[in-house]
Amino acid sequence: MIMSGTEQMEWNGNHVFDTMPLIPLQSLPRARPPQMKVPPTSCGIYNYYHTHCVSVCQVSHRSTQRLVNVTVRKQEQRWWDRLTLQERKPLFLAPDFDRWLDESDAEMELQAKEEEKINKVSIESRIRKDPYLGLKKGYLFMYNLVQFLGFSWIFVNMTVRLFILGQDSFYDTFHTIADMMYFCQMMAVAEVMNPLVGLVKTGVFPAMIQVVGRNVILFVIFGSLEEMQNKAVVFFVFYLWSTIEIFRYPFYMLACIDTDWKLLTWLRYSIWMPLYPLGVLAEAIAVIQSLPIFDETRLYSIPLPTVLGSSFSFSFTLKIYLALMFLGLFINFRHLFRQRRRRMRSRKRKNN
Repeated sequence: MIMSGTEQMEWNGNHVFDTMPLIPLQSLPRARPPQMKVPPTSCGIYNYYHTHCVSVCQVSHRSTQRLVNVTVRKQEQRWWDRLTLQERKPLFLAPDFDRWLDESDAEMELQAKEEEKINKVSIESRIRKDPYLGLKKGYLFMYNLVQFLGFSWIFVNMTVRLFILGQDSFYDTFHTIADMMYFCQMMAVAEVMNPLVGLVKTGVFPAMIQVVGRNVILFVIFGSLEEMQNKAVVFFVFYLWSTIEIFRYPFYMLACIDTDWKLLTWLRYSIWMPLYPLGVLAEAIAVIQSLPIFDETRLYSIPLPTVLGSSFSFSFTLKIYLALMFLGLFINFRHLFRQRRRRMRSRKRKNN
């Protein structure tokens, strides 16, 4: 390595900073010049700057494969009238007037930096710290932990039964899993309340669409019709719900303690793309299968005066709900996709 001859020098009232780039010998095509090495100690550099500079107290340097950084500390903390002892400007020294600062400019720059620091501290002091922040995070952590354990139990139980019993496990899923699913979905009402009271910053409407939609399927379609409880669609609805939630709840749980696991983050913002539409499709199949049962049993039908007809069938309400399900799918899919794009973009910025 040899010195390139295009070094850059900067100085202030206290120090002189000299950056000397190095050129690999392999890049020189002709005669090989003598190798210029930086001594292991700062002796040679120290002597050079003592000889050529005005008033030097201490010289230190740091070498890398591409450059040498030299720091010269002045004997007195003052501005030099010139850099070198000789009055004539050396040929190798060319001032960069775009970056030129005299003593008053440097003082103004330091003063501006100090004012910026003071303003930053004052702004931070104005921001009121939430005295209940720890309590809120503790509540959210425990809520997500309980939901994660509940849906994990459902997922593991259904998976084990599927391997042991095969297709026979499809038809008794409700009687085996329903109690835990009831518990988890009643707990999920808190996901609508949390943004309402300001505990989390997510939107209320997307959370309400998901919670209300699932509770209609669970309590109205499956819970109130015994004929639906032995159908295979129950297995697919419960299994898709639990598969999504075993990744979503631990992600929120770790977020409460400011922990980011890259694999879990990717799964939380990616696995919903195939599973969420499949879950809505399974729910739609359950609604369609329940329509003739509601027509036959007249459950939840509203009696009407003779002039208007016999009764208002609940199946008509479910048909309207069926159309609204796909509208809710579009709204939530767009909301989740925006969340994913925002999250992945912020991760790319951190990596860069």
